[in-house]
Amino acid sequence: MQAPLIQTERLLLRPYRLEDYPHLLALYDTDRAAFIGGRLSPRQVWDAFMNCIGQWTIFGFGGWAVEETASGSIVGEVAVTHPVDFPEIELGWLLFDGFEGRGYAYEAAVAARHWAFSEAGLSTLVSYVDPDNIRSARLAERLGATVDPDALTPNGDACLVYRHNCGWS
Repeated sequence: MQAPLIQTERLLLRPYRLEDYPHLLALYDTDRAAFIGGRLSPRQVWDAFMNCIGQWTIFGFGGWAVEETASGSIVGEVAVTHPVDFPEIELGWLLFDGFEGRGYAYEAAVAARHWAFSEAGLSTLVSYVDPDNIRSARLAERLGATVDPDALTPNGDACLVYRHNCGWS
């Protein structure tokens, strides 16, 4: 299985392609990566890239490249994933430099979350947010997620766990 295509008003959530890897490599080589694991080596970025893709085969969910339909530019990633060190399935997002402030992360996250609840049959997701990442915390709240103080965190890391519920379970 690979990521299904999801069309929104302005975006296409699509399977990753090999040519998307350099965009992730560039992101993880800057300070912009501070809230998503920090700067990573090319091997670590490759492993994360393959993890996002491979989870589709194992779990039936994973990561999407987010493409702006008007330009065809890749603007970021949205993912429903369960890395080995995460206690729960996470809804995560990231945007590449120059694409913030346009509502793309919100639009992609709404689409991915809807897919997870309606197509993958999930009833809850979490978003792990660094306490200093105000923009991601605001986005999680805009999505209607609430902090779950009792939820476990990856590796016991200090982070906020925002819980998304499908609303019909």
